[in-house]
Amino acid sequence: MTNIQDLTIDENKSIIDALKKLNSITDISRLILFVFNSKQEIIGSLTDGDIRRSLSTDQDLNKKVGDICFRKFTYKDEYDGFIELESIRKKDIKILPILNKDKTLSRIIDLKKIKSILPLECMIMAGGRGKRLSPLTDLVPKPMLLVGDKPIIEYNIDRLISFGIKKIYISVKYLGEQIEEYFGDGSSKGISIEYIWENEALGTAGALSLVKKFKSEHILLMNSDLFTNVNIEEMFLNLIEQKADMVVASIEYKIDVPYAVFESKGNDVLAFKEKPTYIYHSNAGIYIFKKELIHKIPKNKFYDITDLMDKLIEEGKKLIHDPIRGYWIDIGKPTDYKNAQEFIKHLK
Repeated sequence: MTNIQDLTIDENKSIIDALKKLNSITDISRLILFVFNSKQEIIGSLTDGDIRRSLSTDQDLNKKVGDICFRKFTYKDEYDGFIELESIRKKDIKILPILNKDKTLSRIIDLKKIKSILPLECMIMAGGRGKRLSPLTDLVPKPMLLVGDKPIIEYNIDRLISFGIKKIYISVKYLGEQIEEYFGDGSSKGISIEYIWENEALGTAGALSLVKKFKSEHILLMNSDLFTNVNIEEMFLNLIEQKADMVVASIEYKIDVPYAVFESKGNDVLAFKEKPTYIYHSNAGIYIFKKELIHKIPKNKFYDITDLMDKLIEEGKKLIHDPIRGYWIDIGKPTDYKNAQEFIKHLK
């Protein structure tokens, strides 16, 4: 993983120094340096293109990078809110610097790897026994079963990272030490992971009550055994735009009736449909909701997220759903696991 200091260079360094540093950069989508002054303020960006343009003019390899860097570079200020990236991508920008208030470099965003920057913390529910997948889960927790070359849960963590989510809680119980040993504190992935241990089964939402303090205003909750390319940014924006209290990812569930279906009143047939198809939207196990709703969850007791959804409807709160337009596999049965293993072979 590239260290942020490896992407900065003093304005008084020479073009030769810059070339050496550019050649040492790895793991990012574009070779670029950010030029700082004596106050450590970022004053410009420098690419191999800037260097070529300078050399084509005077062939001076000793020229200072502060004299040739691009001063009108695009950047964003560091803060905890949503950062819109699509308009930046349209400018063909590959690397976006995020600057602190004092204009020092806080971090960089690789727009090829990061889809969005969402102001969310997440809890992944990973404590279940996975009995239906036995004997596969007799010695390995279900979230750690391999799909391709990675555990199921790692696909979800990597997807969260791609949407700029950097704080993840993982609720664990059955063989949870294997999950904790594999991911550790998350630093190897550039994020922070905290484990919430359930002494007793707490359902699909009870573990939320064990977190001392969430910092984000909205929380993402998801099951660990999902294999999906759900658009988390779309879910979040729909939640905000519709001023909802909770958004639930949904999948289409089709029922094909092989016979004619009557519309009737008593014994009288008013109309009929020949072999109709009915489409329902089903719960996909991914939720974003206002942090304040956690206060409705009883402390350290079994409580499902559907209980909270029922409560919201009962209280007249706004609960919406957002259809997943990509793929979604709930790996709960051996056939689901087999389907996911076959499906991954066809993904790029």
